[in-house]
Amino acid sequence: MTTAALRARVLLGDEAVALGALDAGVSAAYAYPGTPSTEIFEYLHAHAADYGVRADWCANEKTSYEQALGVSMAGRRAMVSMKHVGLNVAADPFVNSALVGIEGGLVVVVADDPGMHSSQNEQDSRHLADFARIVCLEPADQQQAYDMTREAFDLSERFRIPVMIRLVTRLCHSRALVDPGPAAEQRPGAKAHDPGEWTLLPSISRRLWRGLLDLQPGLAAWSEGSGHSVLEAGEGRTGIVTTGIARNYVAENLDGTAAPPPRLHIGAYPAPAGMLREFAAGLDRILVVEEGYPFVEDRLRGVLPHRWEIAGKRDGTLPLDGELTPDTVREAMGLPPRPRLVVGGLDLPVRPPQLCKGCPHRDSYDSLAMALGGEEAPVVTSDIGCYTLGALPPYQAIESCVCMGASVGMAKGASDAGIRPAVAVIGDSTFLHSGVTGLMDAVAADTDMTLLILDNEIVAMTGLQPTVLGGRLGPIVEGLGVDPAHVRVVEIDHRDPGVLAAVLREEIAHTGLSVVVAVRECVEAAKATRRTGREERA
Repeated sequence: MTTAALRARVLLGDEAVALGALDAGVSAAYAYPGTPSTEIFEYLHAHAADYGVRADWCANEKTSYEQALGVSMAGRRAMVSMKHVGLNVAADPFVNSALVGIEGGLVVVVADDPGMHSSQNEQDSRHLADFARIVCLEPADQQQAYDMTREAFDLSERFRIPVMIRLVTRLCHSRALVDPGPAAEQRPGAKAHDPGEWTLLPSISRRLWRGLLDLQPGLAAWSEGSGHSVLEAGEGRTGIVTTGIARNYVAENLDGTAAPPPRLHIGAYPAPAGMLREFAAGLDRILVVEEGYPFVEDRLRGVLPHRWEIAGKRDGTLPLDGELTPDTVREAMGLPPRPRLVVGGLDLPVRPPQLCKGCPHRDSYDSLAMALGGEEAPVVTSDIGCYTLGALPPYQAIESCVCMGASVGMAKGASDAGIRPAVAVIGDSTFLHSGVTGLMDAVAADTDMTLLILDNEIVAMTGLQPTVLGGRLGPIVEGLGVDPAHVRVVEIDHRDPGVLAAVLREEIAHTGLSVVVAVRECVEAAKATRRTGREERA
């Protein structure tokens, strides 16, 4: 018996993905259960101890993705798995994570459910991969599920983007022989990321979005030469294009055929436009066989020449990024430029956004800087709100901003990856919006991290809307299961930032989960209250 035969084992498609991740050196995996993806994490969780892998069920797919993102930011490989509708829940961090500078390989495995065996719709996750402008791999069998998962981590690190593995129910829940390769070692954790690639303030996001657009030709070239898409010669004027598991259905029907037609199988996206054109040459009709939406079929109509010329963003007639303007549209219409007055000599200084004078977040960040003084390599994840401006000078106090609520899950993931201290900063409104669920996962694991909630008693950035359940964050945090001894509510004292700093130092020193709520009313809300009072008295 050969060595390969001794290694081979019969696995579900889901299990083949899980084993591929373990053998690729994944450090942490997160998931929320949902058929047909559940068995991925069940298999991985059952074998995690043998590989030294962190594996957690999470409150939802969004928090799962954010924790995997935190592991990646800390330089280690992470996988998150879910069913297709779960990707809707995780869409915010998923789409935004295509912009950040991925460090450790990040693989998202999504199991679609054509036929709705246990789902409310048939959506096709390839569209979301295309929407995020990332690589998607679609295995045709269990062996490819294993091999592609291993490769996906390498691709993620090569292109510094997340990579999707797209499965369907029949592949997830059918068994076949899989020959695994030798297991790789886990990457060591290291705080190597550049905050300028992870903090999605608009000025940074515009640069990162342009970089993602510039990456697209490289992804297309990789897809063309990847070997996952295969041309097979045949006879006749009708050709067949297959994707994923659909290849097997066509092969079954061609079994024993003396003169099979030309075929092109696509296993990686972006779809290989050059191979599609080469394949179509000399054909009159193309049958596209794919599980899910007519994804490749729609793209064929845009790739192949026809008697209408299509102009727009694809050919560069209009810009791919930024807003349209009357001038860019005019140029695309072939009209001459409108007369304009060019004014020179006005070299105006740039005024970046900044925290308001008297903002309590200024004092909180001063206290946080004092508390972290002397720490060798702390990580401070943050969130969306006024306090995101703490990424800018003079504070430079935070290192990430990916989506609503991500700070909590990312700090947990960074802690899981071995970073200490791990501190998350979130506002009161954002905490209630999306941070609560991430804190549930941290409570369940008693994660060694500190959460700093900046409670300014208002939704400040969007116009001073009231915060739901405002003023009750301490009891809410305790109600989630955080040890009351490590839930500290502190009134911010502008005259003595050392008070909050001392509390933060104590809780950061605690080995386990702690939450500090820093409370002071937003200065603009206080002004508005005074104005209202004066108007009422008048």
